[in-house]
Order: sequence, then C-alpha cells, then structure tokens
Amino acid sequence: MSVITPRRSDGTPMFSFEILPPLKGNSIYKVYGIIDRLKEFDPAYINITSHHSEHVLKEQPDGSLRRVSVRKRPGTVAIAAAIQNKYGIKAVPHIICKGFSKEETEYALLDLNFLGINNLLLLRGDCKSLDTIQQNPEIYHEHATDLQEQVNLFNQGYSLDGTRIEGIDTPFAYGMACYPEKHEEAPNMDSDLYWLKKKVENGASYLVTQMFFDNEKYYRFVDRCRAAGIDVPIIPGVKPVVFRNQLTVLPRVFRADIPETFASELRKCRTDEDAKQVGVEWLTEQCRDLIAHGVEGLHFYTFMATDSVRKVAEKIY
Repeated sequence: MSVITPRRSDGTPMFSFEILPPLKGNSIYKVYGIIDRLKEFDPAYINITSHHSEHVLKEQPDGSLRRVSVRKRPGTVAIAAAIQNKYGIKAVPHIICKGFSKEETEYALLDLNFLGINNLLLLRGDCKSLDTIQQNPEIYHEHATDLQEQVNLFNQGYSLDGTRIEGIDTPFAYGMACYPEKHEEAPNMDSDLYWLKKKVENGASYLVTQMFFDNEKYYRFVDRCRAAGIDVPIIPGVKPVVFRNQLTVLPRVFRADIPETFASELRKCRTDEDAKQVGVEWLTEQCRDLIAHGVEGLHFYTFMATDSVRKVAEKIY
C-alpha cells in the first residue's frame, strides 16, 4: 500500500519530509533530533536519501596520492529500519540507480523486504561525480525507468537471474520524481512528460516534485500532467531558504527559478538570519496557497532547514 494517504483528520494535506543519513562516523541521534522536532505534525512518512560512493585522491604517508572509493553517507536501509522501528512512522528509503549496481539494488530490496519496509522512492540519482565504470549499463541501470523494471520484477517474485524469490507478502509500492520546471537533461517539457507518463503506466503510485518556489509553475505543470493522462497524486516538494547565498545557489544546482518578488526581499537581507526569516515567510505563504488549491500533501526538504520547516509547519498545521 502506498504511503500516500487520504487527508488528515482535520482536512489538511498530509505532512512528510526528507532527511539525509548522517555523514560517515556521525551518530544517528542527529537524525533522531530532526524527527523529534517534527514528529508532532503527524508525518505520513519520512524519506531517507541515498548516496553513492565517490572516488577521491587520498594522500599517503609517503606523500603520494592514491585513488580510493568513499561513501560519505552510508546506511540508508539501516536508518530507514531504525526510524520505522523507533517511531512507528513509515520510512521511505531512496533507491537510486546511479552508482549502485543492479546486484547491490537487489540486496537492498531483499533487506528491506525482510525488515518490513515496503515503500520506496525510485530515482536516477546524480551522475556528475561518477566514474565511467560506474555508468556501465551492463552493471548499472541507466535510467529510473530501468530501475523501476527491476523493482517490478522483484515484486513479481523474481531475482535478476530469473530465480524465484519466496515470501514477498507485501510487494513494494513506490513513488518517483518529477520536475515542474523540466528535468535539466530533458530536451523539452513534452519529452519530460512522455517519460513521466511511462513511470506511472509502469507502476509509480505517486510523484513528488523537485523543489520549486513559484506555485504557478507547479499548477501549470499539474494541468499538463492531467491533460497527458497522468492521474496519480503529484506531491509538491518545498524547501525554505535559510542562507543568503541560496538566492544564486539553488537556481544553479536545482534549476529552480526564484520569483523576483522573493528574490528582491532576499537581496535586502544583510545576514543569514534575515534570509532565514524571509524564507519562512515565503514558504508559509507558498504552502497556504498550495493548501487552498487542494494539494494532497506537502513534502519538505529539511537539509540544514529543520528549524525553518518547524516554524512553517506551526503556522499551517
């Protein structure tokens, strides 16, 4: 059963949020601290991001450099299990195809099935820092739709090599990503919608958007999706601005435009604390407008922004 649920008892959209696993060597209690700050708003689910290994040059005792593989944020599956066990809140780990082999993905699916975690978010993942070998299509999936086929096969009780997998009592339900302002690699929005419809036809039970700051772009995107026959819930993903430099960083990294009304207020800020306050005010109004337009949920990206997300949630829930 998908984590997308009916509206809350008070009629407001469901609340959900995304967290990152702690950096390697850090305590899970930092994750618990985020959840403890937000659990009172009755989250329908919590997403946990996934991060592939990267190759870095590490200096050796003799001064030479050696290329080593480092995964800075391991533990997505384990953290998902810990959250679901400790809080009784549905955990939704990200499963990504870039940087994770098809075999590694199968092991993750097996572990999650054993642990009773049956909801996923399937993503392509970032490929900018991958080595050529990590993009070999015989070992790694090329697209999220390829990863989707593997999960569907697993749900039918088959492993990669075609052997039967016993005991899958609750197949995985999953959501996938969408981009109100177009995926950066899509040649045009029509092409983006073509592949988005394929995701839904092949089993995605809901879609969650990349962050956006202009609601009109989200509404136009939803209208185009509906006209194309995409009828699953499209959950808006939102994030508060918390630093002055995000005025330029977020559009560059996430290809999300910041409306001039918002940008002009951020330019007036003299400190990050000023920017954080402006970010809370903008996101509060953004969420109120989304609620007025009948969205089924609000999904918050909390990285470096837990306090701001809490302030917004206090105002709208």
